[in-house]
Amino acid sequence: MQPTDALAALIDRHQPQDGVRETELPGVGLIRASERTELADTTYPPSCCLIGQGRKHVRMAGRDLVYDTGHYLVVGVELPALGAVIEASPETPYLCLKIELDRGLIGDLVADDGPARPIAHATAVAEVTPGLLDTAVRLLRLLDDPREAEALAPLVLREFYWRLLNGPQGALLQAIAAPGSRVGRIGRAVDHLTQNFRDDLDVDALARLTGMSRSSFFAHFRAVTAMTPLQYRTRLRLQEARRLMLVEGVLAREAGFAVGFNSPSQFSREYARAFGRPPRADVARFVPSRTASGWCVGRGDGGDAA
Repeated sequence: MQPTDALAALIDRHQPQDGVRETELPGVGLIRASERTELADTTYPPSCCLIGQGRKHVRMAGRDLVYDTGHYLVVGVELPALGAVIEASPETPYLCLKIELDRGLIGDLVADDGPARPIAHATAVAEVTPGLLDTAVRLLRLLDDPREAEALAPLVLREFYWRLLNGPQGALLQAIAAPGSRVGRIGRAVDHLTQNFRDDLDVDALARLTGMSRSSFFAHFRAVTAMTPLQYRTRLRLQEARRLMLVEGVLAREAGFAVGFNSPSQFSREYARAFGRPPRADVARFVPSRTASGWCVGRGDGGDAA
């Protein structure tokens, strides 16, 4: 059995139903979809998504990225996105391994490598190396034995990170953990916005958090996310409001107030601009469900994205 076939078989066996499964291994999830999906709103945390079978299209940070069997996606900071499975069927479902990246572990591995190398983008697609694929297969085989997983998963995950760092997207991995890199500094601002998106926006405080001037912060934030800080915060608010309505059944007016909008009319305008319809009309189109349009499913769709 070829390594890509082995990876697909393991994902297929441990995730036999469509949807997202967060496994017992820290930060490791499995995604399956038996049909193609439309572009759907989602959010990607810093992560690596490796496809065992099928194909995915993601639009994020001003870029359109496609990755398929034998390729992987790396995301350096949490980013709103549109995602769609574009190759899948009941006979050959879309199968994806996703690993949320641990900045601390990356930092341990690059501590002695000197300053971070410059990168052009905070997202990238690359071909899977044989070593990385072999490590991914051995990682998922640990799901068959909880005792082995407890003892060996930290070691195999560390090897997986090492192979990412020494692969074609190693500079992006290094930038994620390097506090002085553009991605690392903007990542701090993104983390703050993600945790405090309901609050008023204080751009000067965000600039101080990154150690940049106000103008430099604006320029670098937009370069990494393809949004202004205000647009990014608004997107987070709208995604959470949509989740509240679709998944928890919260009324549109209450959802808007819950995420920080003070005016129902402003919430409705921003929502329609982002999703094409005002809140009530948009929610009426959906039945709450977990799909594979995001994370390979989106946090905005009730799950995690790949």
